[in-house]
Amino acid sequence: MFNRHDVTRNEMMLHGSLARCGYDWWWHSFTAQDAETGADLPFFVEYFIINPALGGDTPVLGQSKENRDAGLRPSYVMVKAGCWGEHACQLHRFYAINDVQIRAKAPYELKMEDCYASEKRITGKICISEEAQKRHPEWMCDAGEMEWDLEVEKQIAFNVGYGASKPLREAEAFAMYWHAEGMKSAFKGTITCNGRKYTVTPEKSFGYADKNWGRDFTSPWVWLSSNCLKSRMTGKKLMNSVFGIGGGRPKIYFVPLDRRLLSAFYYEGKEYDFNFSHVWMRVKTRFSFKEDEERVYWHVRQENRHAVMDTRIVCRKADMLLVNYEAPDGSKKHNRLWNGGNGIGLIRLYDKTPYGLLLVDEIEATHIGCEYGEYSDPLG
Repeated sequence: MFNRHDVTRNEMMLHGSLARCGYDWWWHSFTAQDAETGADLPFFVEYFIINPALGGDTPVLGQSKENRDAGLRPSYVMVKAGCWGEHACQLHRFYAINDVQIRAKAPYELKMEDCYASEKRITGKICISEEAQKRHPEWMCDAGEMEWDLEVEKQIAFNVGYGASKPLREAEAFAMYWHAEGMKSAFKGTITCNGRKYTVTPEKSFGYADKNWGRDFTSPWVWLSSNCLKSRMTGKKLMNSVFGIGGGRPKIYFVPLDRRLLSAFYYEGKEYDFNFSHVWMRVKTRFSFKEDEERVYWHVRQENRHAVMDTRIVCRKADMLLVNYEAPDGSKKHNRLWNGGNGIGLIRLYDKTPYGLLLVDEIEATHIGCEYGEYSDPLG
């Protein structure tokens, strides 16, 4: 059963070797409505920590030429926020490790000037002028302004299990871990972004909240999720449903595995689990990604002993970002990491029977969070 809430998996995981070579982040994405027009716009807010044991009184930015020349690895807390859509932007604000109050144990809490994060609330403010953005390419962000004050209710979890989501403190086996405490979340509050005001309401936020941590990023990197779902068979909205897909090519003790994903569909209270680390489920995965001039496309097909989930997603490039991160070693490995919140798609869910596959439902999905990136890894 994957819908098991466990806030201890949202603790800061940068202990032991990960404190000197590791990252940890808390991600939130949701939809808001323009206060004047009522139009939907998807947003994201993330709180990111990297190499805290190397930090001090100033943020150390790994993409700075001065720091690269000095052989310094990054160390800071970064607040990343922005929106998708026609005027998509990503904004970054950096804090020195010593300027952030961190409650590492559950329930986690981060406090810093103008920004805050916890299990139930996130607030913050970022303002990047065009002049500063051009002068500081090491910030890896756009110019713009955003301010937010939001309550968070994490309703349905994707707890992928011990082996793939919570490392042994003495031996962090996987290079990248994942836990979605709020695979389905409700957000409430207000946002001001680039001069416009937005309202966030629980019933129309279609929210998501998770965390990733580790010593490196996966490649390929896949993420797909939505709880704005409608049954084609009944024509009704699925109010108690959500799906999530993540992973790519995990590494265990630096050895890459075959292309594998962790996936789950909570379908009106029934759980469909496609978790490669649950070997007894005999999960099989095929996935592909392609792009043309205007759009990007995902196709994921997974099966276990009892069910099949076939997922096809598309998103317009004009609504997306090439999202930026640097790795704990100071390199910027992903330079084409597509990231969006306006994906649409179709999921076909089947039960396996002695007589073959039985279609459970065809589900239309919108407001899909979607991501894909891949880089050439010389180590395989």
